[in-house]
Amino acid sequence: MLDRTGSDRAADAASAAMRMKEVAKIASLHADAVDRDARFPREAVDAMREARLLSLMIPRDHGGEGADFAEIADLCATLGGACSAAGMVFAMHQIKVASLVHHGEDSDWMRDFMRRIARDQLLIASATSEGGIGGDLRNSVCSIVPDGDHVTLEKDAIVISYGLDADAILATARRAPDAASSDQVMVVIEKHQAGLAQTSVWDTLGMRGTTSHGFKLTTRVPAAQVFPKPFAEIAAQSMLASSHLFWSALWFGIAGSALSKAQAAVKAAARKSPNVLPPGAARLAASAADLAGLKALVRDGIARFERARHDEDELNSMAFAIAMNAVKVEASEKAVAIVQAALGIIGIQGYKNANPLSVGRQLRDILSAPLMIANDRVLANTSTMLLMSRLDTELEG
Repeated sequence: MLDRTGSDRAADAASAAMRMKEVAKIASLHADAVDRDARFPREAVDAMREARLLSLMIPRDHGGEGADFAEIADLCATLGGACSAAGMVFAMHQIKVASLVHHGEDSDWMRDFMRRIARDQLLIASATSEGGIGGDLRNSVCSIVPDGDHVTLEKDAIVISYGLDADAILATARRAPDAASSDQVMVVIEKHQAGLAQTSVWDTLGMRGTTSHGFKLTTRVPAAQVFPKPFAEIAAQSMLASSHLFWSALWFGIAGSALSKAQAAVKAAARKSPNVLPPGAARLAASAADLAGLKALVRDGIARFERARHDEDELNSMAFAIAMNAVKVEASEKAVAIVQAALGIIGIQGYKNANPLSVGRQLRDILSAPLMIANDRVLANTSTMLLMSRLDTELEG
């Protein structure tokens, strides 16, 4: 658990943690079937709705619980340890909600939409990837087109995670047909407004239950459903941090789950030969230290965001972006290494499917971590910023 102390919301956080543990039990029961059949983790998401976990970040004034980033990250880790796909659905939903919470308060329509998320436990998906630009969320080929008091949009969305099961989709597009590719807005598209013509099937090595099919997305929505702030501000001030931090917490949960199985294997070996140190014991100790380092990395990233969240200059700074990019790259690589180490510690029993010590699903799922906003792309962006900024060499601050 990504534990923390001194929270003013300790009781609420404890309540959410207890509810998520019950959801995780349900998710765990269906995780293998979700993975095998590449199907949406419906049982887990239904349990999230029942536990009112989809509106945790929504302000209390709008019917939510006002949860902070640290609480959400903790829950991502808990659910990720039970079912990677369910954890990813929860994390991606919360990333979208974070954009609404931080950038929708100036809009009557957005405030009402947040109230409906809380009331009806709506599930929110994302359409940022696009044919022609891949996963580069800071550029768009498509654009919104004014149509009276509405806008229209046609987007070749190469992936929309759980798009068929979402209640609404947040899509990015250029501000106008003649706008630069980086001059973007984000639009809320409710399910009944979305035309979805499926163009590809999500048949992947891991994270199969996110059902991230490709679609031709078409819509016509009231102009009020366009975020009032430019997407550049949304990305810099909330989406960058929430994506990197919630995903990293999820990867921590997956890595912890795999290493717990490795610990069980070493304990079983120790019981069989109580006077002999099991062969995997030293590697378990080293991997436990790596897991602790991953935990510290994620917690430090969350603390940095919480310090900066009310300072737009800091949120928009290169130093902040570099720090969040570092969390994403390091967390994804550390998590993969920990799960691979767990497999080596367990041995052939970890390699077999349908085995209590199997970590095959965790290994396949965690291999997506360096590919989700590819680390090479993240490092390229960081290298550009480092050419224009000072390297942070201070231990504090």
